Amino acid sequence: MSLSLIGLSGSLRREAYSTAILTTLRDALPGDMRLEVRSLEDIPLFNDDLDGKDAPATVAALRRDIATADGLVVISPEYNHGMSGVLKNALDWLSRPGTSSCLRDKPVLTLTSSPSALGGVRAQQQLNETFIATCSRLVIRRQIVIGMVAEKVVDGRLCHEPTLGFILDGVRDLRDACG
Repeated sequence: MSLSLIGLSGSLRREAYSTAILTTLRDALPGDMRLEVRSLEDIPLFNDDLDGKDAPATVAALRRDIATADGLVVISPEYNHGMSGVLKNALDWLSRPGTSSCLRDKPVLTLTSSPSALGGVRAQQQLNETFIATCSRLVIRRQIVIGMVAEKVVDGRLCHEPTLGFILDGVRDLRDACG
C-alpha cells in the first residue's frame, strides 16, 4: 500500500528546525511512502467572515490536499510554552466546518522541537489538545519531542540518527493508523 502524507511545519523561518526535520524525514521514508512538506506562509489570519464557499484559495487548496492525503505529520516549535501561532491559525482554518472538516478522522502524528532539553513538551500538549478538538485521529504513542534541536539539525538536516529513527518509528505507527 502506498501512503501519501502531508507535512506541516509550524515555523515560517527560512532556516526553521521544524521544516528541516520534515525535509529530512521526507528523504528518509521508504519508497512506498510520500511526504509532501507544505508551507503555511500563504495562509491568512483566520477570519470566519472569509470562510465558506469563498474561502481564500490557499486555504481551499490546503484543505483539498489534506482531505485526499492518508495522514498528516505536524511539527511545531515551542514558543512561550505553546505551539506556534502560525500553526494554530492554520489548524483553525482547517478545522472548518467543524462537522465535516478535512481534519475529521484524519490520522495525525505530532512532533515538537525546542532548543531546550524539554523538546517542546508543553507545545506537544497544546497541539494534541487541538487535534482532539478537531476529531482527528491522533497516533497514540510515546511523544516525539526533540530537545536540544539546535545541536541535532546541521545545515538544514536532522543529523541525529537516534532521533530520526524514533520519528520513523512514529511514522510506522501512523501507517498503521492509516490502515
